[in-house]
Amino acid sequence: MAACLDYLIGDPWGWPHPVRVMGWVISRGTKLALQYCQSHFFQRLAGIILAIVLIIGSGVTGWLIIQITRNIHPWLGIICESILLASCFALKSLENAAKEVLQPLSTGNLAAARQILSNYVGRDTENLSEPEIFRAVLETVTENATDGVMAPLFYAIVGAFVPMVGAVPLALAYKASSTLDSMVGYREAPYTYLGWFSARFEDYLTWLPCRLTVMTLGLLSGKPLYIWRICQRDAIQDPSPNSGWSECAYAAVLGVQMGGINWYRGVAKPKPLLGDAIKPITSDVINQALLLTHTAFLLWLGVAIALLLVISQW
Repeated sequence: MAACLDYLIGDPWGWPHPVRVMGWVISRGTKLALQYCQSHFFQRLAGIILAIVLIIGSGVTGWLIIQITRNIHPWLGIICESILLASCFALKSLENAAKEVLQPLSTGNLAAARQILSNYVGRDTENLSEPEIFRAVLETVTENATDGVMAPLFYAIVGAFVPMVGAVPLALAYKASSTLDSMVGYREAPYTYLGWFSARFEDYLTWLPCRLTVMTLGLLSGKPLYIWRICQRDAIQDPSPNSGWSECAYAAVLGVQMGGINWYRGVAKPKPLLGDAIKPITSDVINQALLLTHTAFLLWLGVAIALLLVISQW
């Protein structure tokens, strides 16, 4: 039900959303920490406390909401659980964001595509050429396929197999960790010390689902050893222990190359080249990447449901 909700409506703009609540807590906590914690030690300590409180608090809050609604009526609990779990999946949102950028490109409107792209990426977009816009969209789609789609599903599946826990608490806890990383997990000031724990913890949580996603993409491509070999060659060059692997797996499957020079606030930052440039990145390639993510998501979901049905018969 959660997967269907995400597929059909995604995250309706302006509706209440757990990530918005998480973002508000992070913003308030960050403001207080930076105001009262001046030393590096206390900033690190404040960052650890903020992360632990938000991650555990998100999971416990989700669990309590489900228990309360179940006690009111079982179906109310199921509906509430489905809505909360759907909010953890970003598959529809990722697809909508990509199509929003690609639409003006189809009519040759580079200026509009650059402006829309700036809402989704941190790099400078005002001077990007069409091939660079395609690359930016594909890198965003393939990086977020792991931490925005597959990893939340992984923790939802794990939670579903744990008695008295369920899918939602672990998925919400991971979503909190991912939101922390995206908001404060930077090496630049003022988050260098405050976001240190959040960035490292999210890396650890994402490591296993990321590798499982790479293996899944390899199996779907029909050439798993080739995909793994390309990832071992290129992905290890990326400073991130996960995003490079996710992007590289898609690049290897699709036969394109990602990485290169990106500009951030006027400063050039090179990223390692991932994959081989067998063909150029186009809108069709981006749509193929989205289809791969859909297929991997449905495969994991189908396997998990089948296992749960088998276990329930024991």
